Amino acid sequence: MAVFLFSLLGNASIGVYTLANDKMVIVPSQVPVSTAERLGEWLGVKAIRTTIGGSVLVGALACANSNGVVLPHFVRREEIEAIQPALDSNVTVMETRRTAYGNLILANDRGALVDPRLKRKDMKRIEDALDVEVAAGEVAGLPYVGSLALATNKGVLAHPLLRESEEKVLANVLRVDVDVGTINCGIPYVATGLIGNTHSAIAGTITTGPELFIIGQALDVVEKSE
Repeated sequence: MAVFLFSLLGNASIGVYTLANDKMVIVPSQVPVSTAERLGEWLGVKAIRTTIGGSVLVGALACANSNGVVLPHFVRREEIEAIQPALDSNVTVMETRRTAYGNLILANDRGALVDPRLKRKDMKRIEDALDVEVAAGEVAGLPYVGSLALATNKGVLAHPLLRESEEKVLANVLRVDVDVGTINCGIPYVATGLIGNTHSAIAGTITTGPELFIIGQALDVVEKSE
């Protein structure tokens, strides 16, 4: 287990372009096969190369846990067909005007926190798709929770201005310990520059040593110091 440094498409904001969980890592099809396979090896999962609706912004547009994936309405059939075999589970296409479900949903295999502006019927669809209990909430007083924190089945790393009341909600919904930090030399939008699962984590190349230490401890992917 470790925390790796990486850039994708010449950018340290790797979380915008990639999506990872305990079954797969999705990278844009423009990424070379060897690069995708390296990410898969680091995370211990299958690497999938595809776009979402023709866009490279995979991490911003899609959200997934081990039970299912939530995709925007403009996803293409061939993209769904690329993703579905790796999950062998539910693929849900949301027929709403909202599209950035990677930014709207923070999920692991135990629960999901969603943007409180989502309609109840859409929350129910997300609940069914990911097969977890869904709650509405904010991180640091902001609604786009999926970009403000990263959750795995071992921990959550959230925006440094996370409120105490929000931390309690996160811990209760996702049923893991919650910590705060930044990535890429002070960026508080944690998920824009970080992906991970229970095996390891990958951060943007300009993430500092102290940030890496906090990431490793928060997501429990390095040996904890006594």
